[in-house]
Amino acid sequence: MSALRIVRLANFVTPASGGLRTALRELGRGYRAAGHEPVLVVPGPCADDRETEQGRVITLPGRLLPGTGGYRVLTDGRRVAALLEELAPDRLEVSDRTTLRWTGRWARRARVPAVMVSHETTDGVLRTWGLPEGAARRTADALNVRTAHAYARVVCTTEFAEREFVRIGARNVVRAPLGVDLTGRHPGLRDRGTRARYARGDETLLVMCSRLSVEKRPGTALDALAELRRRRGRAVLVVAGDGPLRPRLEQRARDQGLPVTFLGHVADPRLLGALQASADVCLAPGPAETFGLAALEAMACGTPVVASASSALPEVIGAAGAVAADRAVAFADAVELLLARRETDRRAAARARAECFGWSTAVEAFLAAHDAPFPAHPVLPEAVS
Repeated sequence: MSALRIVRLANFVTPASGGLRTALRELGRGYRAAGHEPVLVVPGPCADDRETEQGRVITLPGRLLPGTGGYRVLTDGRRVAALLEELAPDRLEVSDRTTLRWTGRWARRARVPAVMVSHETTDGVLRTWGLPEGAARRTADALNVRTAHAYARVVCTTEFAEREFVRIGARNVVRAPLGVDLTGRHPGLRDRGTRARYARGDETLLVMCSRLSVEKRPGTALDALAELRRRRGRAVLVVAGDGPLRPRLEQRARDQGLPVTFLGHVADPRLLGALQASADVCLAPGPAETFGLAALEAMACGTPVVASASSALPEVIGAAGAVAADRAVAFADAVELLLARRETDRRAAARARAECFGWSTAVEAFLAAHDAPFPAHPVLPEAVS
């Protein structure tokens, strides 16, 4: 088997990042276990270069994006191009369809097969930022045509994410699902002490693990909580995650007297797993999600999910969860629907569905998109969160 140097470029990654950071780490570990040489290039406050469990990670100074809660981007194209020349990749994998799309042209000139990973739908993100549906679709189509032409392949994690490329007639789109850590996330993490810390015995414990930014629509979770309590439901909400909307959401909870606990970024994976496992329902209100790793982690812990019907999550959670229109009443109805099921049944169904998504399958699919060898019996390391 011939080992390949797979250079991966990504923006919008911070120590407190969620799904993208997890996906990059687990794919890198999988590539390495399969005998390849993964190299990840990300922005940061200063330059760094180190060997990690996911392979070599190079940090270049990146510009801080105001109002994003700490996200940085690689804006020095010349420096990135020089680094690519130095690294001489056999394959290029890019996880940013905006500021890094120029790397597709570099790869063509260098005759390096390159893939773009679609971690979000362009029109979905544009709509969440307030662009009318028609304008969002036209703008997305124009951008996606350029993306499809610039790269050898576009990787989509769900059929939902694939649709916007099918719409423009792109023929170089492949599907490769992400995965979930089925060892680190499991129903055994359910903990009475964790539950009692946030909810009384007669209260429904809702949890949302999400970045608190516009495109994630975290306010919908507070809307749903307010509606459930209006119906005299005994419910509380715990929010694990941080972002630019946090001060506004905290003020709203205070003003409306809503029982919401904001934990900020939870760095300890076991503590986060205990929270996910101890909740009754996980809320995933983001309408532009193309996979939803945090929701899948909750399901691996045995906790069912209510997800936005506008996202890819209905495709991921299947019948083990519930979907809702992006309104408070719909989310509250979906929560009540799940709670009406017998607890043992709903928790078993959530775990069973999560078991359909392992990282080994994801790594094999991504390597296939690179036309990279995948050994019959790779020694994949224990997943960590």
